Amino acid sequence: MTNKTPRTIKQLFDLTGQTALVTGGSRGLGLQMAQALGEAGAKIIVTSRKAEDLEQAVAELKAAGIDADWIAADCAKEDEIRALAVESIKRLGHVDILVNNAGAAWGAPAEDHPVEAWDKVMNLNVRGYFILSQQIAKLSMIPRKSGRIINLASIAGLGGNPRGMTTLAYNTSKGAVINFTRALACEWGDHNITVNAICPGFFPSKMTMGTLKAMGEEKLAANSPLGRLGDDEDLKGLCVLFASGAGKHITGQWMAVDGGVSVVTGG
Repeated sequence: MTNKTPRTIKQLFDLTGQTALVTGGSRGLGLQMAQALGEAGAKIIVTSRKAEDLEQAVAELKAAGIDADWIAADCAKEDEIRALAVESIKRLGHVDILVNNAGAAWGAPAEDHPVEAWDKVMNLNVRGYFILSQQIAKLSMIPRKSGRIINLASIAGLGGNPRGMTTLAYNTSKGAVINFTRALACEWGDHNITVNAICPGFFPSKMTMGTLKAMGEEKLAANSPLGRLGDDEDLKGLCVLFASGAGKHITGQWMAVDGGVSVVTGG
C-alpha cells in the first residue's frame, strides 16, 4: 500500500510523456489505436511494410496534433523486426507501450489449406508478436521496470466460425495470441510489464473486405446484439485503458470488442 494521493481519472488516462510503437499502424485498427494513444498524449511510431501508406498515416496523425513518426518494416521477417526495435528505441529513447497489431488472414477449406499460407499467417500473427515483444522488453521495458504490451487477437481466437467461413489458420493464430498474452503476463509481471489482448469482432477493413462481401455485411451486423459492426472509434477506449495508469492492475486478460457477438456464440 502507498500513501500517495490517488490520481484523478483524467490523470490516470493521461499518456503525456509516454511513447508507443504500433505495428500495422498505417491503416484500419492499427491507425485507430495509434490515434487513440496519440490523442491521450503519447508520442507515436507507426510501422508497416509500405512507406507510402505510412507517410499518409503520419500526415493524418500530425494534422490531429499528434507527435508521430514512421518506420517501414515487415513484421514477418526476423531481421527487420530486430532492426525495428532498435530504431524505435533510438528515435523515442524508450518504448513505454507496444501494440502488436500487424497480421494476416487466409481463407481456404481446411482440407485444401496451403501449408505455405498456414506458415505465412502463423509467422506474422504469432512469431512476429513474440520476437518484437522480446526485443522491446529486453532493450527497454525490463531495464526500466515498466511497460505495457497490447496484443491484437480476435473473437476468431475464441472458437470456430459461422458456416461458410474458412479461416482455420487465422483462428488458430489468434487463439495462440490469447494464450501468449496470458503466459507472457505471468512471466513479466515481476518487471512491472502488463500484457493484455484485444479481441475485435467484425470491423470494416481491407483484411475483412472479402469476408464481409461473402457473408454479407448486414447479416454479420444482425448477429450482433448491438446490430452493427465496429467503427473508427470502438477500439480507442480499451486501447488507452490497457496502455495507461487506469489499467495498471490489469494483466493477462483479453476483452472482446464485438458488439456482443461472442456472448451470443458463447466465446
